Order: sequence, then structure tokens, then C-alpha cells
Amino acid sequence: MEQQAIWAIGIFLVTYGLIISEKIHRTILAMAGAVLMVVFGIVDQETAIHHIDFNTLGLLIGMMIIVGITTKTGLFKYVALKAAKVAKGKPKRILVALALITALGSAFLDNVTTVLLMVPVTFSITKQLRINPVPFLITQILASNLGGTATLIGDPPNIMIGSAVKELTFMAFITNLAPVILIILLVYLPLFVWMYGKKINSTPELQQSIMEMDEKSMITDRPLLWKCLSVLGLTIVGFFLHQLIHLESATVALAGAFLLLLMTGERFLEEAFHSVEWTTLFFFIGLFVLVSGLVETGVIAQMAAKAIELTGGDPLLTSMLILWLSAIASAFLDNIPFVATMIPMIQEMGTMGVSNLEPLWWSLALGACLGGNGTLVGASANLIVAGLAGKEGHSISFMKYLKVGFPFMILSIVISSVYVYFRYFM
Repeated sequence: MEQQAIWAIGIFLVTYGLIISEKIHRTILAMAGAVLMVVFGIVDQETAIHHIDFNTLGLLIGMMIIVGITTKTGLFKYVALKAAKVAKGKPKRILVALALITALGSAFLDNVTTVLLMVPVTFSITKQLRINPVPFLITQILASNLGGTATLIGDPPNIMIGSAVKELTFMAFITNLAPVILIILLVYLPLFVWMYGKKINSTPELQQSIMEMDEKSMITDRPLLWKCLSVLGLTIVGFFLHQLIHLESATVALAGAFLLLLMTGERFLEEAFHSVEWTTLFFFIGLFVLVSGLVETGVIAQMAAKAIELTGGDPLLTSMLILWLSAIASAFLDNIPFVATMIPMIQEMGTMGVSNLEPLWWSLALGACLGGNGTLVGASANLIVAGLAGKEGHSISFMKYLKVGFPFMILSIVISSVYVYFRYFM
């Protein structure tokens, strides 16, 4: 192995290890690792910039701006309280309703944003009913990662895969991933009720108090709400049609974001840019450059060759290897850097005799996104919910979550394995 390849592996592994340790912020580490790749001459600046996926960054920025402004309307609080009232204030029904809303919201916004909006409302409802919010929060974590798997824009790994493979359109993600996610969700919901039903009982008087709450008071700015809904609707239609109108998904998202800013005026401009998670974006930039060092030195090509050697190039075995490896790895590691490493590896397999890569891409998406349900550190949404719960005095420890999340994750990957087999190889 060449000296440059050894340096690239060393920088990548040290950076990855420090990211896992969580001693230093992951964005600082990713950017520091990226700078080292350039400083040591493993990639030059022009090559590094070429490897940065600006379509992924643009899509994230556009959606963050739209969701950031929509949050100001109180829409999400209204939807959650309305669902609780439709459920007649009954805790089991509310558990299911909030899980469904979280899954749907995560599919068309993103799972981190969705849980940030849902958790405060969940606390409000559970306080009113005087019941433990933890069962609701854990089911929402699981639902958020499920919903995020179903679409191109729901979870960062999907955004990265869709951006790297132009043939995988918004509609392709829905038609290939949404059916299995719906099956898993239908399996999950009865299990949620069976597992937590006896722990979330409340009195009829307290349930009535939910029915007396006014959901309309949650809407704080009706004119802004209609502007946000119209732009969000147009943007989602744009995602469905982006291949027909020959526009990248980033262009659609950014067009929606700046149309909304044009409609709302300068008063939301500063707040909109504050709602953009710049630390997340720079984390992506650092990862793209880090992985570029492995690509340019041929390390990724060697990894792809080893994987094909292990499976004999059999598409079914390769798909299953990617699905299970992605799930287990993503349960314990951050799925974003894992997917950033896997994308060029699968692309390399295409030059080594694996003719149909499509099942491999869907296996990677399912494994990486659903694997996030396995442990508390598996996805950003999990840690955010646990942090918010801790502030309210309700601890969700690593082991407490593991006992629920890991079995549910394994169940979802078993279902996904059966789905991949029958959908692509029968």
C-alpha cells in the first residue's frame, strides 16, 4: 500500500474514533481531518472541493429555512393537540397518534426537526394527563427514524444517496422504500400499545381536560401559516417532479426557501438563517473531504474488491451484507460518516462486475436509517429527545433505550431483508 493511502487511512480512522468518543464536537473533528487531508497532500484543494456534494448541502439549507419559518406559525403544536383530541384524550390512542404524526413529519421535513417540534407538545399533553412521557418519547424516536427512511428528504443518509445517484429520484425513494416502511410501522404500532399500554393509564377527568384545550390558540400567525403551507406544498410537488422538470432537488428546496422569504419579507431573513444548522453542514463538508482522501488513494476500491470477494459478486448476498452491516454499524456509529464511506464503495462495485446496483442502494438506505433505532447514539434525533427529556427530569439512559430500540431495530431489518429478497430477487 502506498504511503499516501496509509496516511489517508490513519487520518480517517483517528478522526472517526474521536467522533465516536464525543470528547470534541464532531464538526470540529471532521473539518480538522479534512484540512489534514489537504495539508498532507493526499488531495489538493481543487480535488477536495470537487468531492463536496453541494446538492446535499443545498437541499438541507433549503428545507431548514422553510421549516424554520413554518415553526413560527404554531402549526405543529396545533396538529399534535388536534390529534390528542381526536383520540378522545385516551393515552393509548394518543401514543399511536403522536407516533404516526412523527413518522409522517419525519418523511417530509426531517427527523431531527420533527422531534424538536413534537417533544415539547408531548410534555404538555402528558403533564395534563399526569402520565410518564418516556413511553411516548421512545416511540417517537423509533417512528422518526422510520418515517425518515421513507423519502429522499427524510434522513441525511437518503439525501446523500439520492445526490450521489441521479437516477434515484424523489419518486424512486417513495416507491422503493415507503412500502416496507409502512409494513414495519404497522407491525410496530400494536407492539407499542402492547408494551406500554398498562404504563400510561389516566383518569376520565384528566382525559376530559385534554378535550377542553383549544388547539386553535396554538396558531400564532395565520397569514404566515398560509404562506408557509403554500410554499411547502409547491416544494413537495417540485420534489415529485424534479426529474421531469430537469431540476436537482437542491434547486427545488432553495427555490422554495427563497420564495417563502420573498413572500414574508426581511423580518424573517435573519431568523431563517439562524434556523440553518451550520454546524451540521460543515460536518458534511468535512466528511466529504475526509472520504475523498480514501477515494483518491484507491482505498475505497480495495474495500469494494474485498466485499465482492466475500460475496462472490452475488447481488443478493452483497445486498444482504450491505443491509446488515449498515444496520449494525449505524446502531453504534453515526450513520452519516458511514454512508459517506459506503457510497463510493458501492459505486466502485459497479466497475467490478456488479451490474445492477439498485438493490444495493436501497439496502444501504434501509440499513443506515433503520439502524439508527438500535441505540441511543444511533441517530441525532435519539440524542436530541434524550437531552430534552433529561432537562424535564425524565432520564432516558443508554441501557433503558437499548432494551427497546435494539430489538425493534433487528425486527425492522429482518422485515427489510424479506422485502429486499422478494422485491428485487424473485
